[in-house]
Amino acid sequence: MQSASDRHEYPAHWEADVVLRDGGTARIRPITIDDAERLVSFYEQVSDESKYYRFFAPYPRLSDKDVHRFTHHDFVDRVGLAATVGGEFIATVRYDRIGADGMAASAPADEAEVAFLVQDAHQGRGVASALLEHIAAVARERDIRRFAAEVLPANTKMIKVFTDAGYTQKRSFEDGVVHLEFGLEPTERSVAVQRAREQRAEAHSVGRLLAPGSVAVVGAGRTPGGVGRSVLGNLREAGFTGRLYAVNKAFPEDLKELDGVPAHRSVRDIAAPVDLAVVAVPAEQVPEAVAECGEHGVQGLVVLSAGYAESGPEGRERQRQLVRHARAYGMRIIGPNAFGVINTSPEVRLNASLAPEMPRPGRIGLFAQSGAIGIALLSRLHRRGGGVTGVTGVSTFISSGNRADVSGNDVLQYWYDDPDTDVALMYLESIGNPRKFTRLARRTAAAKPLVVVQGAGSAPQGHAVRATRLPHATVSALLRQAGVIRVDTITELVDAGLLLARQPLPTGPRVAILGNSESLGLLTYDACLSEGLRPLPPLDLTTEASAQDFHAALARALADETCDAVVVTAIPAIGERSPGDAELAEALRSAAAAAPAKPVLVVHVELGGLATALSAATSTAPRAEAVPRARTDVPDGAQPVPAAVEAPEGTHLIPAYPAAERAVRALAEAVKYAQWRREAADAGKVPEYEDVDEKGAAELIGGLLARGQGLSLGTDDTCELLGRYGIRTRRAIPAPTPDEAARAADALGYPVALKATAPHLRHRADLGGVRLDVADEEQLRRSYAELTELFGKTEEIRPVVQAMAPRGVDTVVRAVIDPAAGAVLSFGLAGAASQLLGDMAHRLVPVTDREATSLIRSIRTAPLLFGWRGSTPVDTAALEDLLLRVSRLVDDHPEVVAVTLEPVVVAPHGLSVLGASVRLAPPPARDDLGPRTLPTY
Repeated sequence: MQSASDRHEYPAHWEADVVLRDGGTARIRPITIDDAERLVSFYEQVSDESKYYRFFAPYPRLSDKDVHRFTHHDFVDRVGLAATVGGEFIATVRYDRIGADGMAASAPADEAEVAFLVQDAHQGRGVASALLEHIAAVARERDIRRFAAEVLPANTKMIKVFTDAGYTQKRSFEDGVVHLEFGLEPTERSVAVQRAREQRAEAHSVGRLLAPGSVAVVGAGRTPGGVGRSVLGNLREAGFTGRLYAVNKAFPEDLKELDGVPAHRSVRDIAAPVDLAVVAVPAEQVPEAVAECGEHGVQGLVVLSAGYAESGPEGRERQRQLVRHARAYGMRIIGPNAFGVINTSPEVRLNASLAPEMPRPGRIGLFAQSGAIGIALLSRLHRRGGGVTGVTGVSTFISSGNRADVSGNDVLQYWYDDPDTDVALMYLESIGNPRKFTRLARRTAAAKPLVVVQGAGSAPQGHAVRATRLPHATVSALLRQAGVIRVDTITELVDAGLLLARQPLPTGPRVAILGNSESLGLLTYDACLSEGLRPLPPLDLTTEASAQDFHAALARALADETCDAVVVTAIPAIGERSPGDAELAEALRSAAAAAPAKPVLVVHVELGGLATALSAATSTAPRAEAVPRARTDVPDGAQPVPAAVEAPEGTHLIPAYPAAERAVRALAEAVKYAQWRREAADAGKVPEYEDVDEKGAAELIGGLLARGQGLSLGTDDTCELLGRYGIRTRRAIPAPTPDEAARAADALGYPVALKATAPHLRHRADLGGVRLDVADEEQLRRSYAELTELFGKTEEIRPVVQAMAPRGVDTVVRAVIDPAAGAVLSFGLAGAASQLLGDMAHRLVPVTDREATSLIRSIRTAPLLFGWRGSTPVDTAALEDLLLRVSRLVDDHPEVVAVTLEPVVVAPHGLSVLGASVRLAPPPARDDLGPRTLPTY
């Protein structure tokens, strides 16, 4: 049981589960007075050499004084963290705040001495690196800015932990000791190091689940037809190359085999190591199975059992307990309520799922939260692989069910550098951590296409994650900006995925269309226009076209420098010269092979044989009747199914579609993705401004927040804070009486604007609450009387007087801190365009100069800024500068949770910010620059 400290309550938010370098997990938590026995036991398992490196002298055991010192912390000036597995310590780290003289101190001293100790059996797993990230985050939270460490020169592992972390360092050598000092503010390098470690660790954790050397099916019944028995059969039929075990506590003691597979009553009874356990027992029996697996050293679990978060509050708590239990043993979980996992690699041949057939091997990775959608995806790829679109198979498949632990983020980490996956397809019912997903998606999409169908689901069931407040459409827009190919249906997911897996990316939107049907060509032409492509006039080869005619026409189109892609349309033809399906397929394939740099698609009508022939032309799979089953006379299923025959190097399969709209939609997504790839190669930079007073803004924000937990700033404070970032606002003077309005106008100078600022009238010039170009006091008093007559008393309408701004286009700039997605910058035109039509564009903060440029041009009403119908173009350069300054403000100061500038009048020269509001709140204890953690429960 955790206890409160002597100065601060136990900081539960410091607890975290982390993935280590080898893919296992550990729990990091503060050390308390209840940990004395654990600390002593841990120390006894540390080698004498490691103890010497820690204390610079032989130190065989801890004294009572030592134990007291290392377990009593105030969580401010003295902090200790432990990494635990199975509830026992495997490593510790502590810091002690010190003053300039190196002695113990309290705030405002901002330096601390840090020291680590890692059990020898766990060295090399990245434990110390993870602990350094967490203790550094704790120190920053407690206003410590620097760490100091003294290390013996022979302790090269610990020196490497410090030097590789990426912080700004000073290093010296004195009296035989290496003295290190480093600041704790995240640097570009430290963040890059942390994220690279995160990627390797999470990818390895998924890799251990997808490529195990041995699998135990827990709950494999003696009677055929059950879930466990079905999975066991699927593993055998797929030809799993590793060791296979059947486990069921109901087995008779004399049962040695089940379907030729070694049978055991408990995982504990298996003499050899087990890498993966597939759990298919009732939910109430799962805790016992998890404990057995953990004690045996199993690395990961696929939990097929239902009865968890999907079943209600009791199930949600059962799911939380399941995750805590598994992580305590260092295991990761796919599920619960999962459909299973598949790896078609010939070195693995893993079908630990409820899919009765192994998918064809291929280059597409599939992830689905829903088991039903997972079945549909596998079925469509299997069906279309042999018919409509030729042979394209699956590399890996994960159906995560309730996604209690392993999520789409983890799988993206794995696919990012998986050499067997060229295209990633994902069905996501929800995105638990949009900020991280967007970051990972951007990196993955820069290397390989990522196609996503996003449902409108809520947060993952049973997760303690922060829910996004952004509209679904906004999240989708942010994903597209990260390079994600967003589609709306499973059909579109497969259509786009097959094209991207088979063909090169187009270099532009110009499309050549040719075929033997004028009508189908025109349909394709219209579809291209609807999708924003630039089709060339269709070439009609007539229904009498031969295979040679198709070959020659396709060859000419591919050689044409004015086209970037070709769509071939084909309908059944009658006549002596009409080609057979196989002949036409070979003609198209040979022409495309001669010009492999441009994508080719086929639209066919009632030509199922053509799709099959296109598949056969460069098939990467054996015929169905030639696929052997795994041998049943081998107890552990060690004989793999032979790998599919590989297509010739550099061969592109030609995808075929039964409708022009589907082919063109897939091509349009490929064109947009290719454009994103080109732009992502030069994402731009976040500019530096000499007139930005970051320190002064921080002091102002700190003083304002001292008044309360969260507040909306008044006009003067808003103007002062924005001014620190070079954002000037036009002053609006309250005018509660006509006389005060006149005095305000005299101070500002005529002409002025008189505005009603009540919430129901703000920014609603259409309601008559604004009077512009008021030239003198007489007109001002008349306008004032009109406002009060129309809308009521002055205290109800809240009139203000403001100097007139140069005429231009009214726009709105907003920035909000979303709890899940992070800081988001938004832009649109003020008024009906943004309020009624939702014509707003969004970018994640920090925004680069190129992103600011594209943000302005992303809204549908952007032409109004660039001289639409003869109007004068406005100063978009000034607008871009404003967007970049707002972005810097919210990025530099996480306390700024909302900024609204409305209206921002953009004139032909310069702009005027006429209205501004800012809201502050205490910053979160941890953000995306914080230490690596898994979702909490």
